[in-house]
Amino acid sequence: MDGTNRSNIKIGGKVLVVQKQDQRSGKLTEGLVKRILTNSANHHHGCKVMLEDGIVGRVQKIL
Repeated sequence: MDGTNRSNIKIGGKVLVVQKQDQRSGKLTEGLVKRILTNSANHHHGCKVMLEDGIVGRVQKIL
């Protein structure tokens, strides 16, 4: 599943996110969702989330 739909993302779920500084390289970071920061139902670049370790990024893939 991709991370463009907010309804697909669950608190505590494992996801791959791209951080702001990694957008050009496309480097992905794996983690567990702590908070969903995007308010809209979907976002074409991926919903923004905060991971358990404090990293903020846009969800590219839901594992």
